[in-house]
Amino acid sequence: AVARRPLPGSMAEAAGAGPPLGAPVPRPPPAAFFGAVAPGNPVIDTFEAELRDVLGFLRRLRGAAEAEPREHDLHRRGANTLFNIWIKYKPRLPDWYYNEKLLKVGDSLAQIKFHALQERNVCIYQMVCVSDRNLQNQESLQTCFNILSSLRLTMQVALPQENLCWLIYNGTIHIYMICRHLMMIGHSAKVLEYLLWASVCMESSIPLLCVHYLTWRATLYTAVSQCYYDCQDSINGEIFARRGLMKIDELKQLENISSSPGNLETKKIFREATIKMTVMIFKRLVYESRRKPKSYFRPKLRVNLKEAQNLPWPRTATERLLMEMFDGPAAQFLAILEALSDSSRPVLRPAPPVPDEIEIRDVVSELFFAGEVSNTGTQGRHCTDHFGISASSTLLQLLLKGENAVSGDAAVKFVKLAFSYEEWDVFDSSIELVISFLQGQDDPRWKKAEMELKLLTVMQPLVFPRKVKHAFAVSENNTREAAIVEGSLKHGEPSDDLIVLATTVFSCICTAKQNLQPDKEILVDVITFLWQKCKAGLQRIQMSGSDYLKYIHKYKAYKVLLYYHVFILLKQTSVTLKPSFWAECRQCRKISFTENVNCNASLIPLNPFSL
Repeated sequence: AVARRPLPGSMAEAAGAGPPLGAPVPRPPPAAFFGAVAPGNPVIDTFEAELRDVLGFLRRLRGAAEAEPREHDLHRRGANTLFNIWIKYKPRLPDWYYNEKLLKVGDSLAQIKFHALQERNVCIYQMVCVSDRNLQNQESLQTCFNILSSLRLTMQVALPQENLCWLIYNGTIHIYMICRHLMMIGHSAKVLEYLLWASVCMESSIPLLCVHYLTWRATLYTAVSQCYYDCQDSINGEIFARRGLMKIDELKQLENISSSPGNLETKKIFREATIKMTVMIFKRLVYESRRKPKSYFRPKLRVNLKEAQNLPWPRTATERLLMEMFDGPAAQFLAILEALSDSSRPVLRPAPPVPDEIEIRDVVSELFFAGEVSNTGTQGRHCTDHFGISASSTLLQLLLKGENAVSGDAAVKFVKLAFSYEEWDVFDSSIELVISFLQGQDDPRWKKAEMELKLLTVMQPLVFPRKVKHAFAVSENNTREAAIVEGSLKHGEPSDDLIVLATTVFSCICTAKQNLQPDKEILVDVITFLWQKCKAGLQRIQMSGSDYLKYIHKYKAYKVLLYYHVFILLKQTSVTLKPSFWAECRQCRKISFTENVNCNASLIPLNPFSL
């Protein structure tokens, strides 16, 4: 063992002069020792820096994608660090300062928690959409409503705190996003309460009442009004729109009183919000202003639209109302589209207006009459696109700029509405111009719109038989081609048009990319229409018995089987159809015409494109 040498005298004395073993460590001086409790005090600065570090760590941790055990460990480390800071600095800080900081940090942690809850709800919604985009599963639908309830509860807790207004704003965005999805699939009645809540929250949060957020508030007002219209409650839809317009006017008056005349951007914000509300008011007013009481027997002279075609604006009562309420063709066209839009009206199932009243029919015809001029004859000085149609701007952007044009999306929607309302003269005069515009565009979304309009053109002779038909071709890499030429159909032979329709829709599906295919709503209607023809033909074959050959030759039933073969090919698509639809298919496949077909197989083409 090595003997320990004695310390030198000076060092021994120094060692003996230190505190004895087990003596308490002296406490660091309090913040007041260094002066005022304010920035610049070393204790305050160190305390603030450590709090910023740990809160920043927790905020970064919120967005980090870590494995679950690792994430829990990091959360535990952050919480322990924060508690150690409170324990460490409590003796050195005045009570008033310490308690104030404790509350502020608690608010920050609550904000982190609320924001995490909101983002968690959004993530759950996105996961539901990935697995069930159309929300056909009842469980998916219920999950969406649970998410909306959770968002509303979070906003209810945050609403009294003005510093949490950003949570309110984000919550309204999330609610609107989910509600719009649910409105598109027919659940407007169920989402109305959530959109109303979002609108009230925007009005109840003082920081969100400024002009900067007016555009978004008007969007929420419009969504609520649209919900009422979707629920066939047009009265409350107009009432809520008028209420929104009143709120906008109140803010405009306050802005004029409290500040200098607004700049150009502020005027645009107020104009956009006002137009949105006015459009929702016009949506009902244009019809109700023409309705007469049941006791009103005085005959009314109807305007002959063909004779009024060359007259100057305004030519009809509808056009006069448009000019009174809106300035500029773009705003008027937006009002026309909204007045004609009906979420319960499928595009490919043309029908007269509901309710089928003479006054309502007149208003619809006058709306299309006014829209036809805006759609085909409003080329402005600053618009270089064909036929006054702009491919680069939305209709709302065009009306805010004051340009004399309509957007491409609006023009396409107008043509679809003309088809839906059986306004064939307007459809014929607009379809060729719009398709010519679409053919000159390279963007994929315009190619998709072109396919949809060509499907409408092919469908038109089947729902409205007549002699003249449009001429165009649908082709893709020369692999499939379906052409319609001018000519006449023999009476009682719609098979030619059905073959063209089946071939065209098959070409659109098989030769186009997934994102370029027509809307699923249109595809479902086309497939359903084809199937009804297939089913009728197959049932006739089944009922013909021993006269099946006579039926095949006389009625050309082999073409009906062609539609059936084409339909089976359509089964490869991603279109979602009702289970009863496929049940009918399986039932018809069991029809006992196999032996009949085998004995004369040459009459039935197995390849849908062999004709």
